[in-house]
Amino acid sequence: MTRILVIDDEPQIRRFLTICLGSQGYQIIEAADARTGLQQSALHEPDLIVMDLGLPDMDGQALLSDLRGFYRGPVIVLSVRNSERDKVTALDNGANDYVEKPFGANELLARIRSVLRTFASIDVPPTGFDDGHLKVDLQTHRVSLGGADIHLSRKEFELLRCFIAHPGRIVTQQQLLKEIWGPHHSHDTHYLRIFVGRLRAKLQDNPTAPRYIETEAGVGYRFMGGVER
Repeated sequence: MTRILVIDDEPQIRRFLTICLGSQGYQIIEAADARTGLQQSALHEPDLIVMDLGLPDMDGQALLSDLRGFYRGPVIVLSVRNSERDKVTALDNGANDYVEKPFGANELLARIRSVLRTFASIDVPPTGFDDGHLKVDLQTHRVSLGGADIHLSRKEFELLRCFIAHPGRIVTQQQLLKEIWGPHHSHDTHYLRIFVGRLRAKLQDNPTAPRYIETEAGVGYRFMGGVER
């Protein structure tokens, strides 16, 4: 049975999640503060952690950093904080997704299924991508769309490779810039917008109704290829 640790100081949220997630076959472990959450995560080794940022004994951002010192599973932040800065910081600190309160049960369940699918195959790095329309061979650097080869620049290909490596997960602008352009370019978001725009054009991906690259405004991007909607 998949174990989910819920770290939240609101009893009604914990109760709701226990009922909602339990009805889907998940085993729920509860923690009302950061200290208990750290103990429970070490003791029970949950398959997924759902956590709030506003905790009574420690800020959630600090808790995320502490968790990532030993916990390698997925973490979904569930918080009333909705600023871009909070989202980016949480994702940079190791969160795999961010859901705002109030939230819909179906949306949260879909996010949980998505990150669990991703982590189920995390030990097997992708060698490519093929959905019958877009085909990418990461070893030969060959990319085709509808059976026709398309040419990507080195930076465009590195962007696509990074997206494919994190299906369904938000990759922040800073993560992409550091990985592809280097640590000295972590704030050069105009570079990123230009190259993402070029990549989208070559993949014939409409940014207003994306098939592959979805924008999380002010935060980063999510590769939706092969991800259930």
